[in-house]
Amino acid sequence: MNRVVIIDTGIANTASVCACFTRLGCDVMVTDDPAAVRDAEFVVLPGVGRFGAGMRALQSRGFDRVIVERYEQGLPLLGICLGLQLLCTSSTESEGVAGLGLIDASVTEFPCEVRTPQHGWNRVGDGYAYYSNSYRIESIPAGWSGELSDHGGPFVAYLQRGATLACQFHPELSGAWGERLLVSWLKRSQEVSRC
Repeated sequence: MNRVVIIDTGIANTASVCACFTRLGCDVMVTDDPAAVRDAEFVVLPGVGRFGAGMRALQSRGFDRVIVERYEQGLPLLGICLGLQLLCTSSTESEGVAGLGLIDASVTEFPCEVRTPQHGWNRVGDGYAYYSNSYRIESIPAGWSGELSDHGGPFVAYLQRGATLACQFHPELSGAWGERLLVSWLKRSQEVSRC
């Protein structure tokens, strides 16, 4: 059974993420202990809220260092919504606040002429995913693979690199398609981590 540890930042809604991985047959734990994250088989960084508040929450608990260490070691990591954005270098939502810098990209607001937040379903590759976001990455950064969606122009739906998957949408709320993506991440991460 896969053991999935979900980071409790104090600002994220973890209930839907827990429920999804439980449905997938995983052993799920929510923790605010960086040591539990460091030693975990799979780690999820969920996110709801503002970039600056998210980074402060990670730094105040020491999660920022642990997440970077896991990424550098090639250990399985999943970022969801704000969790993806926190992996980036910065965001115009919180000027002057540095992100974790694992993804060489800045997060920017959708153009003012489109509805924000983008709230609902949008196409991603061969399926549809559920979004709730006002900020996005505009293009896939060098060294990453991924898929785009469109909302007032193309933007990053998700990114993959090694055992890391970062989704702007909420895979746990994206029905069977989202669950298939998560199962693929679990399997792919185990294969990559063994190499």
